[in-house]
Amino acid sequence: MKTIAFCGSPRKDGNTEVLLREAVRGIQETGLNVEIFNLNSMNIMPCQDCGGCNESGECICRDDMDQVYDAIRTADRIILSSPIFFFSVSAQAKAMIDRCQSFWCEKYLLKKPVLAGKSGRKGLLLLVGGMKKDIGIQCAEACAKAFFRTISVPEHSTLHYLGIDEKGAIIRHPTALIETYEAGKKLVEG
Repeated sequence: MKTIAFCGSPRKDGNTEVLLREAVRGIQETGLNVEIFNLNSMNIMPCQDCGGCNESGECICRDDMDQVYDAIRTADRIILSSPIFFFSVSAQAKAMIDRCQSFWCEKYLLKKPVLAGKSGRKGLLLLVGGMKKDIGIQCAEACAKAFFRTISVPEHSTLHYLGIDEKGAIIRHPTALIETYEAGKKLVEG
């Protein structure tokens, strides 16, 4: 079972990355590997809305998204982790999501969705925000839901933690680390 994970945080060793590590640890302890993409360190240009993928389902821009496309096509489990910035996922996560317009074209215009392997396709969304209002979670999850649907991940779970702003604050949360660890393990079960 192939699992990939996207870290959408620009903050090295920040709350989002700490949560992602716990989910990955839960998966690795089942004996599986996880390929992690640190989106902040990748060369991913924004979608140019050029229409280049409309007829082929393939983006004509060449950058680090080429690695991401290949990984998404062959993954059984996909994790997206992001801080909440201005009621949405981070710019790093959003740039990657927007570049998945080629999958949208492939699925909806060309009628060739990404096919599930024998293990099916499932996702996990991890969100951390400093604000205490649910609107950030709702908006970020709507964006992630569209992403998962576009790349043919019909089912995903979401864990979110609000009021977590200071670097390292997630470690002091009473349940976040264990919940995320358990969510990682559950993601790769059956």
